[in-house]
Amino acid sequence: MSLNKGRANLPKPNALLFDWDGTLVDSHPVLAAAMNETLKAFNLEPWSYEQWQAWLGLSARDAFPKVFGGAWDDARRIYLEAYGELHLERIQLIKGAAELVEALIEISIPMSVVSNKTGEYLRKEALHFGWSEAFSVFIGSGESSRDKPAPDPVYDALTSLGIEPSSRTWFIGDNNVDVACGRAAGCTTILVGEAYPDSNPDCRVEGLPELQNVVFGVLG
Repeated sequence: MSLNKGRANLPKPNALLFDWDGTLVDSHPVLAAAMNETLKAFNLEPWSYEQWQAWLGLSARDAFPKVFGGAWDDARRIYLEAYGELHLERIQLIKGAAELVEALIEISIPMSVVSNKTGEYLRKEALHFGWSEAFSVFIGSGESSRDKPAPDPVYDALTSLGIEPSSRTWFIGDNNVDVACGRAAGCTTILVGEAYPDSNPDCRVEGLPELQNVVFGVLG
């Protein structure tokens, strides 16, 4: 599907659900550093950034057992402690994020965040960027019955918004887990960036400035 075809067929959104890491916030280097601290604690070899990217997207409760087996909960604790020491000093907004969120606040479209990041850190980062009131609800890892790519956190976010699941809700993310989650919930899926060529979203944009143009173009 071409980008132009995808945009022409996009429904007018009644709400926008955003992934967080890699979509609005550049925290990937911090997440990777926290993982290497965890591997070190278990006397495992550190990962290259490319190795870490291949693991990206799943929540800790889904991904950590694959690496740490029965000790995954201890590994998760070490990982979160390492991340908590670093994140507010190092995270940055992705190019165009501030302008996009400000523009969307101006038109009062309902927005929420659905992330596989631990909710405590998700909300701390939102506060750090002055976005605590910009989004109606923040759904983090472990706060729904299942995490992304299951549709449960999308359903929970939409319940908070008082909106029924439909293609009029856009789910916006940066990886195939986001596309799978949005699709499972019946949302229109928007993928930001050029990665994951086989994920087949409803629409793909290069970055957030282009996303802003697409949103306001559809809204008219």
